[in-house]
Amino acid sequence: LTNPEDSLQAAGIQEGGHLTAVAQQAKVAASEVAFALWCCGGNQVVTWGNADEGGDCAAVQDQLRTAQQVQTNNGALAAILVDGSVVSW
Repeated sequence: LTNPEDSLQAAGIQEGGHLTAVAQQAKVAASEVAFALWCCGGNQVVTWGNADEGGDCAAVQDQLRTAQQVQTNNGALAAILVDGSVVSW
């Protein structure tokens, strides 16, 4: 596994080497005023919308690297992480 932010050279891929890529479908969670976009294993959740109701995850962004699901309600968003813990914002 490689860090998707690394260059191929930094990841140790040499000329003539083989690389397998797995594309995953992005997922979206939405309330009436806030939205979240993520891919399982993608190391990031992107949010937008009303910051007071879940549209800004900056305060917990570092905790969201292993998000598997994001759920919404009218006022907040929450991520279920790989280890089963929950982070809300």
